[in-house]
Amino acid sequence: MTPARVWWSAVRPATLAASVSPVLAGTAVAIHEGSIRPAAGFAALVVALGMQVGVNFANDYSDFTRGADTPTRIGPVRAASSGLIPPPRVMWAAIVAFGGLGELFVFIFFGLVATCGTVYVESLRLTPLAVLAGCGIGFLATAILVLNNLRDIETDAAAGKRTLATRIGRDRTLILLVVLVCAAFTMPILMFMLKFAAVTVMLVHFGIPIAAVPVRAAFASREGPALVGALKRMAATEVAYALLLTAGLLA
Repeated sequence: MTPARVWWSAVRPATLAASVSPVLAGTAVAIHEGSIRPAAGFAALVVALGMQVGVNFANDYSDFTRGADTPTRIGPVRAASSGLIPPPRVMWAAIVAFGGLGELFVFIFFGLVATCGTVYVESLRLTPLAVLAGCGIGFLATAILVLNNLRDIETDAAAGKRTLATRIGRDRTLILLVVLVCAAFTMPILMFMLKFAAVTVMLVHFGIPIAAVPVRAAFASREGPALVGALKRMAATEVAYALLLTAGLLA
């Protein structure tokens, strides 16, 4: 592979759904509540994408230095372990992408902060609807990370990398995955029951069959390629969730 293709692989395009989805959901909430500032929303998207790429590069560098990226690892090509990109350059790329903010917890940043932050910069206020939308997006963003750690559970354990999956084991990690997905699809029900949105917000539940595919794959197989596919489908689930939430709020 060329250095350019290695860099692109290290970006992990499939994970960018975790950046786009909360901004999309936050924009829908802002429009639903009567105000939007497109320039501010675009700025929020740029920041969210930068943070996601920074997380990916930092993880790339961290796994290389810990020895977790062995030849037996299944997944996209990593920049630092490829031999084509000097590891210090990967670390600097992470710092540039982060803008010096550091790594934040997935649920908080890629759920609550990204969604509520988008609502705030576009409407200059925060509402309970924004929080519930942020929770829904955050649960699915966390589910992507859970699938990633489930895929790498054996190589991470061998390298001494202490992820949540290596701490609680495969079976409990699968249960956590189900809980996260179920929690995400509970949020539209709360939005409607608390009268923050009309019944059309239930359109989000058309995404349940999409979410069921990666969950079923995670339970059915321990093979790396199958779990890589599940991870990508969970990212697609998050995008579908955000789109359906947007349609439900704006209908």
